[in-house]
Amino acid sequence: MVTGMIGAGRVGCSLGKYLSESGIKLSGYYDSQTKEAKSAAQFTSSNSFFKTEDLIASSSLIFITTPDSIIQTIWEEIRHMPIEQKIICHCSGSLPSSVFTGIHEVGAYGCSLHPMLPFSSRFSSYEQLHHSFFTIEGDDLAVEAVSELFIGIGNTVCRIDSKYKPKYHTAASILSNQVAAVLDTGYRLLEECGFTRKEAVSATEKLVRQNIENILLKDCVLALTGPIERNDFDTVKKHLDCLDEEDRIMYQILGRKLIKIAEKKNPESCYAEIRNLL
Repeated sequence: MVTGMIGAGRVGCSLGKYLSESGIKLSGYYDSQTKEAKSAAQFTSSNSFFKTEDLIASSSLIFITTPDSIIQTIWEEIRHMPIEQKIICHCSGSLPSSVFTGIHEVGAYGCSLHPMLPFSSRFSSYEQLHHSFFTIEGDDLAVEAVSELFIGIGNTVCRIDSKYKPKYHTAASILSNQVAAVLDTGYRLLEECGFTRKEAVSATEKLVRQNIENILLKDCVLALTGPIERNDFDTVKKHLDCLDEEDRIMYQILGRKLIKIAEKKNPESCYAEIRNLL
């Protein structure tokens, strides 16, 4: 399949570079920001297009790698073009392929493909895509063709029911973005103790990294440690007493969830007192 990209941002640029490096022919990019399309095309040794019609004519698989809010708009534009027998695929984690309303009436096939990765850079994030995990949903033909394409270059692709897309993306966001909020809170509290931000990050690097590695290796239950798991009422109370209202609410919410994990690890322990405290 010859692949084209509508959208030359971080996802489109990374995905195009990865495919081209993996031997998949890339027609090129269209973007409303012509400069972005040109830089992505140069980066991937492909073409930039001034019109969406020209990209579509040159491609059999079209990825829409724009922000979620304009995927529907892009579809309403291209559905009136000659897209018969072509595969249209967007890369939103939360939207299903059903946003391509009336796609069967025009003889095309739709799916959505989402890489379980954070894209922080247009020009380096593609390196993470090797052997990465993708979820896919949509028309059988599109799912089969796109899955075979990515499995063939070494990726794991899992089909997901369209109705679970919002919950799936919520999970991915919690595991990625909201972890950053928790870490930022810890770093800020250390800054309030006199650390610089750089010192806070450096001092806790092994703590953070080892905890994540333990969770990945052992699962959350077996990896759980800390005052809540130990049923240390006095220490948890001291924690709550030193926090402002917003941080205390976060600590309480997360603490109550930790109790549920702790009860699985230590079924013989009674966490009623700490639960009431939280």
